[in-house]
Amino acid sequence: MLEKMTANQRLILAVTLASLFFVVYTTIFPPEQPEVAQTNIDNVAVSNINKASTYSQVSNTTEVSTIENKVGHKISNKENMATNDSNTLITITHDDYILKIDTLGRISSKELLQEKYNDEDGNHAQLIPENGTKPLFIRFLDSKLNEEAAKVAYTTNVSKINLENDAQKVILTQQLSNITITKELTIYADGHYDAKVSLSEDKRYFIYLGQRPQVTEQMMTVSGAMVYTDDDMVTIVEDGDAEGRKTFSGVELISAFDQYSASIMYGFSKDTNIIIERDREDNPVVYFEAMQNMYFNGYIGQKRYRTLHDINPVLTNAIEYGWFTFASKPLFQLLLWLHGIFGNWGWAIIALTIIIRGVLYPLTYKGMVSMQKLKAIAPQVKAVQAKYKGDPQRVNAAVMDLYKKHGANPLGGCLPMLLQIPVFFAIYRVLLNAVELQGAPWMFWIQDLSRMDSTFILPILMGASMYYQQKLTPNNFTDPMQEKIFKYLPVVFTFFFLTFPSGLVLYWFINNMFSIGQQFIVNQQFKNAKEAEIATAKDSEKSEKSESVEKVKEIKKVKKVEKAEKKDD
Repeated sequence: MLEKMTANQRLILAVTLASLFFVVYTTIFPPEQPEVAQTNIDNVAVSNINKASTYSQVSNTTEVSTIENKVGHKISNKENMATNDSNTLITITHDDYILKIDTLGRISSKELLQEKYNDEDGNHAQLIPENGTKPLFIRFLDSKLNEEAAKVAYTTNVSKINLENDAQKVILTQQLSNITITKELTIYADGHYDAKVSLSEDKRYFIYLGQRPQVTEQMMTVSGAMVYTDDDMVTIVEDGDAEGRKTFSGVELISAFDQYSASIMYGFSKDTNIIIERDREDNPVVYFEAMQNMYFNGYIGQKRYRTLHDINPVLTNAIEYGWFTFASKPLFQLLLWLHGIFGNWGWAIIALTIIIRGVLYPLTYKGMVSMQKLKAIAPQVKAVQAKYKGDPQRVNAAVMDLYKKHGANPLGGCLPMLLQIPVFFAIYRVLLNAVELQGAPWMFWIQDLSRMDSTFILPILMGASMYYQQKLTPNNFTDPMQEKIFKYLPVVFTFFFLTFPSGLVLYWFINNMFSIGQQFIVNQQFKNAKEAEIATAKDSEKSEKSESVEKVKEIKKVKKVEKAEKKDD
């Protein structure tokens, strides 16, 4: 069937499939994460860890499942209690956030006070879910010790802290029957903290990263857990995809994240065993086996590149770009540099679009020229197909001769466009994951590039520009159905882009405008070339006529002379 399709039909098919892939495939069929080999640890450790399986929260009235009873790793109702003022031990206030630590020594709440992070209902963003395991939650392997730890409240040296620019230290102490747990936390204004957890007696225990933030999730964003190791390997376990247990060593950071924010822990010793398991809903739960004296660092907040980089450059690896990280990371660096020049993310996006179009200009120009050549010889191709109808081999041979004669490449228009798809996906991931766009205005009615245009003006302009670009683009459809599908693509894209972030729609609109300009130039060049060819042909025709007239005159003159000579004779 593909052999019978024309080059432009194959082009439309490829573009349509690419569009469907962009809209549907990434959403429905997310990429599978590579399996990570389990770290070699001694048999005793494996046996003990296998008894320490974790599960996410259950409601205060829900009984622990028989599975939990079998593994001996229950999460009690006390441990899963919702955050409220009655169990808050320490409140740390900052101009940008309020951080709370509860009576179980966990970071139980972080509320962002900046309006740009508010949800659609105008509520302050809460980075830590009310229920479930929380950062710094400790679980002992000894079930009796664990039950006691769930009932005894921590004490602290301070209950309220007003955090400004200087770091503040808090000390949390839990006095159990035979052991004392001490947590020393140094909390910084930028959202990160240093942690030291000490036990008066060596016991087997685990520290939890906590459940991921559940603040912002848009179409085709990824949320779940991440492990970044010292060999630059990134393992992401998305919500709903957790299976069994994965164990890692040599870990640089662990992260439980949504689109814009994350709970991160880092600064582990190389031999620390990081474990990911699944909860009841197949979501990942991350924790690590701790030593008697455990030192590490943490961060809870937005995944702003500059903030993460200033804390520790390794934290920038917590910004997730998916398959196209290799291209997305340098593109974001370029966008960040452009923002430093323009001071406005909207203009930075436009400048980035111009640079990308400039780099891709030779490729897109070649594709447009190829499509023009195919359009020019389309009547001859149809004539050949009609002449050798019923003989595909002769048709293909004759068509290839035409392509060769006129310098047309049937893949010349399709291949450059397909090669641009990775670039689009890369910039898409950049603009979708850049928390810097939250609350960032461009101009006029666009006051938040991370949110959809509620007026729908920008998506409509994008759709209109796409439609006009289609009008300028040469085609030679032979199938009415394919032509209709192609004509409706701007409508389909406009529909999808209605809910996309304004920054992404702005990129696509500006990209369309440059495509229109480039297509207009190519069309004009071919028009001028054709007019020049016609003019040359006319001049040649006139020259031939003039030569013919002169020849006739010369012949008449010769005949006249000959006639005169005969008369004289």
